[in-house]
Amino acid sequence: MKQFKQFINGKFIDSTSTKIKEILNPCTEEVISTIPAGSVEDANLALEAAKNAQPAWEALPAIQRASFLHKMADIIRTNRIFLAETLAKEQAKVIGLAQVEIDVTADYFDYNAGWARRIEGEIIQSDRENEHIYLHKVPIGVAVGICPWNFPFFVMARKVASSLITGNTCVIKPSCEAPNTIMQWAELIENIGLPAGVLNIVCGSGSTVGNALTKSPITGIVSLTGSVFAGQKIIEAAAENITKVSLELGGKAPAIVCSDANLELAVNSIVTSRVIFSGQVCNCAERVYVQDNIYDKFMEMITKKMNEVKVEDALTGVNADMSALVSKDQLDKVSEMVEFAKKEGAEVVVGGKRSEQFDKGYFYQPTLLTNCRQDMEIIQEEVFGPVLPVMKFGTLEEAVALSNDSKFGLTSSIFSENFNNIMYATTKLQYGETYVNREHFEAMQGFHAGWKKSGVGGADGKHGMEEYLQTKVVYAQYYNK
Repeated sequence: MKQFKQFINGKFIDSTSTKIKEILNPCTEEVISTIPAGSVEDANLALEAAKNAQPAWEALPAIQRASFLHKMADIIRTNRIFLAETLAKEQAKVIGLAQVEIDVTADYFDYNAGWARRIEGEIIQSDRENEHIYLHKVPIGVAVGICPWNFPFFVMARKVASSLITGNTCVIKPSCEAPNTIMQWAELIENIGLPAGVLNIVCGSGSTVGNALTKSPITGIVSLTGSVFAGQKIIEAAAENITKVSLELGGKAPAIVCSDANLELAVNSIVTSRVIFSGQVCNCAERVYVQDNIYDKFMEMITKKMNEVKVEDALTGVNADMSALVSKDQLDKVSEMVEFAKKEGAEVVVGGKRSEQFDKGYFYQPTLLTNCRQDMEIIQEEVFGPVLPVMKFGTLEEAVALSNDSKFGLTSSIFSENFNNIMYATTKLQYGETYVNREHFEAMQGFHAGWKKSGVGGADGKHGMEEYLQTKVVYAQYYNK
């Protein structure tokens, strides 16, 4: 069984805490590794290492910093199967999707390395004679990245690649539910020549390690991917030093299906968006609004599609569409939400309970619910499981109003063949992302950012990279000889 250590200042070291946390395989419930239950002292050691390394790292030309990102990408590709199997085993992500995450993570490091020659400032016109105004983009300093358990490896890259290419050093806190892939990768890159302290990885709870990393005056920016509750705690902890935060939080993505939609496309896209990683993705389609005159046909088609979803062991299920939930807590939460929805009047069309297919593991059936109301918890709160509630609507205006009736604002989608419907919805939907006639899944060159309680700031593309930069303006007055 693997026993991981903290990665601080270029070395793997024992934690100053003697406590450990066991990591389970969600499909079998067996212990597969241990991580340190890190301490405040661990967090401070990592921050000091990052602080000391940052000036020299910033002084390197960006193209030299990029060379290390390319090395990280190459190591991922060389070990892609090992890393995918590690990911599948620790968090019950089906092996095909796990392989996609590993491969896209390698691409993400290369993509961000490509910004080395494109980080730009501005020359601004002055109101004075003989003056130039220069706006420079400079690193913030030390970046802290707090990673989730649902896409732990890819989100780690979002935080590491963007911070390192811009001249920041970085401290990463993996999720205590799924740290193994990140820690295995850290062992693989130990000898690529990255200067000590540029990247540090510290395991531990959010309340101890995460809080210490966020509250420290050393930290220049905290990037969190997690729950609304976790985001609120980050904001509280960051307030003391007015530390910049970038937060991707929960979602309750609506999918609108209009009467002129390609129904086969809509059904396939929505089911794909709902059962990917067993519904544990913040931009998943979480609720569906279907125009009343196609509702019966849509329900017939989506019922068939949901019944065809294959649930298997993540590592060994070659044809699996989904697998177990990540933990017993997550399984209990999903079960309780469905039971409460039933008490409120929802009707179960498919699934609706824990899977009886497996002797062990945290498996829940793909679930389709009808007879839902807008005020139900199942419509208003994030499920984070393979549960899909469906409602009818009359007009597109009504569907958009129902979609916007949410405290979340991460992703949304519309299925229609009508240009006017599409333009109306994409203009009026109060979400950071809207997908048209396709599944919910963002691109690394876009900008993944939520509105309302789904977060502040964002990731990916030019704008995600610039989250890790601050501006310096120089007013250069010169005089004639």
